[in-house]
Amino acid sequence: MVDTATTKAVPASQALPARQGYWHGVFRRLLRDPGGVIVGTIILLLLALALFGPWLIIKDPYQTSMFLRLKPIGTDGFPLGSDELGRDMLSRLILGTRLSLFMGIVPVVFAFFIGGAIGIIAGYAGGKTNTIIMRTVDVFYAFPSVLLAIALSGAMGAGIGNALLSLTLVFVPQVARIAESVTAQVRHMDYIDAARATGASAFTIIRVQVLGNVLGPIFVFSTGLISVCMILASGLSFLGLGVRPPEPEWGLMLNTLRTAIYTQPWVAALPGLMIFITSISFNILADRLRAAMAIKE
Repeated sequence: MVDTATTKAVPASQALPARQGYWHGVFRRLLRDPGGVIVGTIILLLLALALFGPWLIIKDPYQTSMFLRLKPIGTDGFPLGSDELGRDMLSRLILGTRLSLFMGIVPVVFAFFIGGAIGIIAGYAGGKTNTIIMRTVDVFYAFPSVLLAIALSGAMGAGIGNALLSLTLVFVPQVARIAESVTAQVRHMDYIDAARATGASAFTIIRVQVLGNVLGPIFVFSTGLISVCMILASGLSFLGLGVRPPEPEWGLMLNTLRTAIYTQPWVAALPGLMIFITSISFNILADRLRAAMAIKE
């Protein structure tokens, strides 16, 4: 018999630490990565500009003046110069952050859910269902992303809504292929077979067992697509198939400033610089996130 009178309680400081979640560990490793912290800070600043941009701008980004057109960087009242219609570049770049990020992130979010669902169903079902779904996906995947986006936007017409739809259709097949690949790898795991043996339905197995093991790779891949989507969205606006004037969007600003490349090259290059910084930040973040997920502790 155990003498309860002599049993000593374990001090709280010596108690076993609570088990931390998987994503908590990934986030902690990402914070220890200098590169991940830098690009994460840049992305947070861009998101802050997108959210609070209208309250940060001083001048009206739509006000034109032919007497103030193409002012160089550093001009009094125009810190980043003015565009071909005399509009303040700083205000238009800040306000354009919202629309540019919207055009780059929203199609990837829709593709993540739609393509992820299609790929997971195909990967788990296997057999003829997998063949039918994936061969249909391959029809769209066979076309280059740029060509498919231009063709879809040209067929549907210019505008933000049509551009978002065309970009979503471009990225759904890519996400679906990744989702199908990672799902096919886990569908024959022992814990999946054990769940089937208990009589669990396919929906329950996918929701409880499969999703937790495949969402990570799909999410990382989708994060890397944001940079590609931003470049494609800017390209559509540059070609006149995306955002319409006078809305401030970085790709559209590049299009309207292309005639000023020989007179004010630094001003004309500012929208392209913003596109480069944003796209490379999302690309590096996806790589750092993939490395943080690969580390085992």
